[in-house]
Amino acid sequence: MTTEMTPVTDLPRAIFHDARTTNSFTPEPVHVQLVREVYEAVRWAPTAMNGQPLRLAVVESPAARERLVAHLNEGNKAKTLAAPLTVVAACDPAFHEHLELLAPHRAGAREKMAGDPEFRESFARTNGLIQLGYLILGLRAAGLAVGPMTGLDAAGVDAELFAESGWRTLAVLNVGHGASAEPGAVRPRAGRLDFETAAVVL
Repeated sequence: MTTEMTPVTDLPRAIFHDARTTNSFTPEPVHVQLVREVYEAVRWAPTAMNGQPLRLAVVESPAARERLVAHLNEGNKAKTLAAPLTVVAACDPAFHEHLELLAPHRAGAREKMAGDPEFRESFARTNGLIQLGYLILGLRAAGLAVGPMTGLDAAGVDAELFAESGWRTLAVLNVGHGASAEPGAVRPRAGRLDFETAAVVL
């Protein structure tokens, strides 16, 4: 018996092939509501135990932008100040507090994890990064260009933005409509590893 497969060429080129990491954006604003709508869609994608540890700080005000930029590497400061909107993606090591809602099938998981902060930190980071990938693709699917950055002082951002919540910074995303005609807006397309290099069939 054979199973018909959807051709890979039918996957959205706009998300995987055509979209590019972007350093420069047009002045067109990005409204927080659009980020909200993207999050509302990608939150349904899977994580382990449905833990959902991703947290977002949407940096809209100039004052908050300045506070964030102070903790970015020098090469990331100017483009972040110029971006229409910036999102700090973080993870919540206290994700277990929501497990009664998120994982009612795992009775006692909240109480068990309360005493294992090392596990929670690792779980939150791994699954938060998975959700970060979903978020980037969701923003691309909404027609936005994204410039993800990890060149930053994560502890500094945590202290600046997340001192009360205890969230842990994963990456900073500049979001907008790409100014692809500007020099340096996108780098030339680099290579990718093919299946034979990146995979084994066991």
